[in-house]
Amino acid sequence: MGELIGYARCSTVAQDLTAQREILASLGVADDRIYLDKGLTGTNRERPGLDQALAAVRSGDTLVVPKLDRLARSVPDARDIGDTLVTRGVRLSLGGSVYDPSDPMSKMFFNMLAVFAEFEADLLKMRTREGMAIARSRGRLKGRAPKLTARQQAELVRMHATGDYTIAELMEVFSVGRATVYRVLDRASDRSDDSRSEAKR
Repeated sequence: MGELIGYARCSTVAQDLTAQREILASLGVADDRIYLDKGLTGTNRERPGLDQALAAVRSGDTLVVPKLDRLARSVPDARDIGDTLVTRGVRLSLGGSVYDPSDPMSKMFFNMLAVFAEFEADLLKMRTREGMAIARSRGRLKGRAPKLTARQQAELVRMHATGDYTIAELMEVFSVGRATVYRVLDRASDRSDDSRSEAKR
C-alpha cells in the first residue's frame, strides 16, 4: 500500500483552504503530505503546488483531491493529468472515489466530471464578463487610474520638450515604466496635432 498525497487549490488569495484540508485529512492524508495552490485558477497549468504533488507521488501511491475541479477545470487538462498518473502507476482519488481507467463506468464518470468542471469554469467566466459589462454601463467600473496626475504628465511633457532629459531619466524622476512615459508623450503629441488641426479650420 503506497502513500496518500493530497492536493488542494483555491482560485483567489482571499479564499480559505481549511475545508479542503479537512476533507483530505478525513480521507487519511497526513497534513505534511498536502500540497497547496492559493490564488491560482484551475485553468492555469502553471501551479507550483500541483507540480510538487505530482513530483511527490510514486508508483503505488494515491493522489487525493477533494473534487476534480480542484485538480483541473478543462477536459483536456483532466485527461492529461489522469492519463499521466495511470502511466506512472499512481491512483487518483476524487473525494474518496478512486478513478480506475480500466473500468468503463469509472472512466465515463471521470469524463463527465471533467466536462462539468469545464462547463462550470466557462459559466463563471461568462457571468464575470456580464457583471463587468453591467457595472461598466452603470459607471461603476472604471479603467485603471493613471499612474501620473495631470500636473505630473504636463511636467513630464515639458521636461521632455527641453531636450535635457532622456527617457530613462524621466522614468527615474517620475518612478514609472518606459511604456508610461511614451504613453504620456504620445497623448500630448495627439492633443497637439488636434489643436493644430482645429487652428487651421
